[in-house]
Amino acid sequence: MRPALLVAAVLATACQATRDGRAREYMPDMVRSPAYKAFAPNSATRDGLTLQTPVAGTLARGQRPFHFAAGENEALRAGRELTNPFDATPTVLGDGQGLFQIYCSLCHGAAGNGDGPLVGKIPPPPSYRSARLLSFAPGRMFHVLTLGSGKMPSYAGQLSADERWKVITYVTVGLQGKAKVAP
Repeated sequence: MRPALLVAAVLATACQATRDGRAREYMPDMVRSPAYKAFAPNSATRDGLTLQTPVAGTLARGQRPFHFAAGENEALRAGRELTNPFDATPTVLGDGQGLFQIYCSLCHGAAGNGDGPLVGKIPPPPSYRSARLLSFAPGRMFHVLTLGSGKMPSYAGQLSADERWKVITYVTVGLQGKAKVAP
């Protein structure tokens, strides 16, 4: 019984730190691994770089795949294949209006007439009430917001997919009057 007691006492005191020193560690590299800066060389990786490129086809958390390329034909295909996941509820319209005022009204104007404060410094964008834009399906608008078109840049970096759909809901219902507000 004494050897077991002795082993237990040694184990109990061996791993405790004192005021003046560290405790003994079984695998110190597991506790304090070396830190690497993102762009620093790294001998632990195959290519010698710390920052690794993502695997092909990887999507960031929360992202959805977008299987459309830039161009008019792809925009038309997006118009046929993509549908708006949101109903025109007051909450969705309010969110869409707020996002529209922040991101879109500078160029398109508060009422969507293409008369925003930046007009004169940039080529005027089309009015949302023009025959051309009234003919756009919501999926085509989503394509334009995602990839950009002409002078309009992509807003995929600023707005999530859900936020882009909310803006489209506001534009089609609130500015173009294509549908009614859902209860």
